[in-house]
Amino acid sequence: MGCFECCIKCLGGVPYASLLATILCFCGVALFCGCGHVALTGTVTILEQHFSSNPEDHALLTEVIQLMQYVIYGVASFFFLYGIILLAEGFYTTSAVKELHSEFKTTACGRCISGMFVFLTYILGVAWLGVFGFSAIPLFMFYNMWSSCEVIKGLPTNLTTTIDQICVDVRQYGIIPWNALPGRACGPALENICNSNEFYMSFHLFIVTCAGAGATVISLIHFLMILSSNWAYLKDASKMQAYQDIKAKEEQELQDIQSRSKEQLNSYT
Repeated sequence: MGCFECCIKCLGGVPYASLLATILCFCGVALFCGCGHVALTGTVTILEQHFSSNPEDHALLTEVIQLMQYVIYGVASFFFLYGIILLAEGFYTTSAVKELHSEFKTTACGRCISGMFVFLTYILGVAWLGVFGFSAIPLFMFYNMWSSCEVIKGLPTNLTTTIDQICVDVRQYGIIPWNALPGRACGPALENICNSNEFYMSFHLFIVTCAGAGATVISLIHFLMILSSNWAYLKDASKMQAYQDIKAKEEQELQDIQSRSKEQLNSYT
């Protein structure tokens, strides 16, 4: 076999579906964790500077955000390892690899591990659907604030509303108590918030964070389809292996019978 044929055969053993899902999973988790971490820091800065002058009013929120940032570190590490494991599982269960290694044998342990990955990926997919919905909450809050600022910018052509009547009250979202002061921003103060670098960065980073969570959900759905297909293949391969073992045993018994028959005929002759 030449070098070109060998390369083509090796490339045929690559599970491209698992490779694509792994890349999408890594990109989605990286966007969610990296952008989400920075966006949460910017959110705390905006809250402290413009909506809550007393640190005790947002102390609980600050602790929750810090806890979420630590969770982000764990999520990034876990999915880095889990993606590599699923990619390796794809390499060892693809049909092309089985053609390269004719002595490959499916076992009950291998089928059990594949089934476990299917169940675990399903649970993670459902969990990430919740994460995707949760990541849309701060995006909704920042979008409302951005929409109010756009209304302020369009006031010179619409004089029916004064600039001081346009306000954003973050207390209605429940992230700080109702007795927190000032609790809301109106008119020029709201416009200054929207023009700040913290708001601009946090708003766009939350958009990317939500997109990253969506990409992770899509990658896990992709993984789930791949794992289900691989598990079905292993199940069929185990049945085929059992059939071949029975067939080989019957052929061996038939050969034994024929050899004994020849020996008896020769002895009789």
